[in-house]
Amino acid sequence: MGKKMFVLIVALMSFSLIGIVTVQVYWISNAVDTKKKQFLNDVKIALTSVSEEVSDKEYAEFQRKIKPYLDKTQNVKSNELRNFILQQIDTTGKQITAYSLTVLEQNIKVPIDFLENDSLVVKRITGREDIFNTNKFSANTDFSKNKASQIFTTIKRYPEYEEIVLKDAFKVYKSSFPIHKRISNRELNTTLKKEFTKRGIHIDFKYGVYSSDGYLTNLKSGYYTINKANSISSPLFVDDSGNSEFKLYVTFPNQQEHILADISNILLLSVFFIFIIIVAFSSSLYQIIKQKKISEIKSDFINNMTHEFKTPIATINLALDAIKNPKIINDSEKVNRYVKMIREENKRMHAQVENVLRISRLEKNQIDIHKIAIDMDDIVEDAISHVRLLVTDKKGNITTHLHALQSEVLGNDLHLTNVVVNILENALKYSNDEPNIEVFTESTAKFFILKIKDDGIGMSKSAQKYVFDKFYREHKGDIHNVKGHGLGLAYVKEIVESHQGTVFVESEKGKGSTFTVKLPLI
Repeated sequence: MGKKMFVLIVALMSFSLIGIVTVQVYWISNAVDTKKKQFLNDVKIALTSVSEEVSDKEYAEFQRKIKPYLDKTQNVKSNELRNFILQQIDTTGKQITAYSLTVLEQNIKVPIDFLENDSLVVKRITGREDIFNTNKFSANTDFSKNKASQIFTTIKRYPEYEEIVLKDAFKVYKSSFPIHKRISNRELNTTLKKEFTKRGIHIDFKYGVYSSDGYLTNLKSGYYTINKANSISSPLFVDDSGNSEFKLYVTFPNQQEHILADISNILLLSVFFIFIIIVAFSSSLYQIIKQKKISEIKSDFINNMTHEFKTPIATINLALDAIKNPKIINDSEKVNRYVKMIREENKRMHAQVENVLRISRLEKNQIDIHKIAIDMDDIVEDAISHVRLLVTDKKGNITTHLHALQSEVLGNDLHLTNVVVNILENALKYSNDEPNIEVFTESTAKFFILKIKDDGIGMSKSAQKYVFDKFYREHKGDIHNVKGHGLGLAYVKEIVESHQGTVFVESEKGKGSTFTVKLPLI
């Protein structure tokens, strides 16, 4: 995959992810706003219903108190009698029809309980309706003596007119009482709870009733203080003109939780899917970068391995051509030398192939590592003996500091020896002209610790993260001059971890590296 194509794919994936997340966030925000508006609308409807119910209850209670006074004839303060007569004469049919209405308005004095020497005046309205019908004209105006006449008489009360007067009286009545006498805190609280419950609002609330001049009345829940930014209001005790002297404010301390609770399931699902998308995107991006890196490393490994094989193959071909020479084939000494050269080069190629196969088998758990009790100090000494000649050849030095009080671990002596040898060879490869290597051993209550320190070229922080990865080699500075395939330290890590141990490196560019191996003690 080319660099441009890789950048394009990453850019498109990133743009798509940002777009999906943005749409989800926008949808969630809209859903929350919609729920807020719905909640506000439900509360306002509930408060309007409360106001209507409270007013209706108050008027119904007033009617209940007034009715006994209207029904009895006592306490009549004054009477007013009104007569209305309407007469129609049909000369063709010789018929006369007369309508007579007598209305009696009785002013009834109703005492108001809580005020001394005070009362309320209401009207009881009764009337008599008479209809006179005669078929003959007569000079006698007394219809009752006319034998051809018909008289219909009805006596009744007029509640519709009483109602008009009663409402006027009610205005006077309610103005005589403070608001906390007109409705109690308990009744207002119960009514609010009932109306909120009808609309699915089951959360705590606080309320307070304020007068038109801004003073808080005795109708309130606890120590209520108005907060207009978070409160919802509605007029209380509205008159026929739509005006009110009081306003009811309600606050919901847990309003946000209630709104989110309604959409919590879909919200959690949305967040969950956003999380999955982000994880999937991150994993895909990580895998793409990893595969690209592996591809580059493998390409480098193949090139390096080809170069490593090319030299011994060329050497073998030259040796074979030399042996074919008639002048040399009869010279046993030269033939033996060329045969030895062929054997050494063949052995070298076999070792390289075996190294690759060994790593592959380790990754597939196809190598059975037989473990016994071994002394790690002996393993360290044996490994040092394998590389001492190479160190001496470069005029270097290996110093040991074996201070482990306990050094017996459960492991495989061959593989653990290879581990120490590989680390020592790595220190030798990346050291200066005269390598100086120090080997330390120590022990804790549970672990044997081996440290191999060199004064070589060191490595960068980024290289330390990948130094134990298969095929990895840092191609910077002088490292490209060092031959290798990036398999030695990968093998070290596989073996140490198969022994339930850990291996890590500490390094600084230009100041050398320190490799630390921790293995559990028996």
